[in-house]
Amino acid sequence: MKKLFLLCTTLFILTACGKAPEQIVLQGKTMGTTYTVKYIDNGEVKNLANPEKVKNELDGLLVEVNNQMSTYQPDSEISQFNQLKEANQAVEISQDFAKVVEEAIRLNKMTEGALDITVGPLVNLWGFGPDKRLNIVPSDEKIKELSSYVGIDKINLKMGDKPTLTKTVPNLYLDLSSIAKGFGVDKLAEYLENAGVSNYLVEIGGELRGKGKNLKGLDWRIAIEQPIMEQSQSAQITVPLHNLGMATSGNYRNYFEDENGNRLSHIIDPQKLSPVSHNLASITVLAPTTMTADGLSTGLFVLGAEKALALAEREKLAIFLIIKNGDKFESQMSSEFKKLIQLQ
Repeated sequence: MKKLFLLCTTLFILTACGKAPEQIVLQGKTMGTTYTVKYIDNGEVKNLANPEKVKNELDGLLVEVNNQMSTYQPDSEISQFNQLKEANQAVEISQDFAKVVEEAIRLNKMTEGALDITVGPLVNLWGFGPDKRLNIVPSDEKIKELSSYVGIDKINLKMGDKPTLTKTVPNLYLDLSSIAKGFGVDKLAEYLENAGVSNYLVEIGGELRGKGKNLKGLDWRIAIEQPIMEQSQSAQITVPLHNLGMATSGNYRNYFEDENGNRLSHIIDPQKLSPVSHNLASITVLAPTTMTADGLSTGLFVLGAEKALALAEREKLAIFLIIKNGDKFESQMSSEFKKLIQLQ
């Protein structure tokens, strides 16, 4: 009995002295939007700084990403590359910049050219770039002129200790807005993991990455936003993030109308050289990294519902689609997505 009493006393002391798990929430602004980082601090992570220092370091990482890949900053790496008017001149770039371009090239091939980071001149021409000029439809002549600058085959990336990037036409212009935000999410997640955090949720402008459990010991669950559905359907669907990144692309928010009242999406179809026009309202993609999910969501959205689903089944991608038919919406999902929601 004495030994049992001592054992119970020791367990009580250890429990009393242990730190109760706490959810830390950090928020800020970046990339023209906001970010939120949630992580569980149970007192066992020895490499983790106090929340104020963690936020300062996360902010520093995001500033670095912007300094590399923001077309809104004239002195960023990508802006300096875009301003270069000499063809076939190799430019040394940072490892992170090279990593994002490398993934964009891979996804360009996977999506049959639908994701194209060289489409920047057309994004700007249609009024969705840094110098927004909405409600102005460009002429066919101007579209044809700028199309000669577009094409993933017009860049040459060489990886290594000192990666380089080369353009084969002087006016080539890169735009990483379809993938850089996802990379920013991964960058913050990588910081947390290196600090020993195993339970976190990172979000930048709606792009997410989650790992482990929340404060209640449950998987992080994300509700996918949907337009008004038919009354017989659920208003939302929740997805558990089992160490996954998640990104959504769509045109029911970011669009403008031309002088004829036609609704034009902010996403440019590299094949048609104009904003996409089909009945796919949005697509959500889950992937091992948010960078991949981000790039795929844009590329698959360009392809449209039918081609996106076919590609998802072939490549075993987890995707969820909202399709507009007249005044009504319907949802579809790939086989891999169905498996994920069955895990709840």
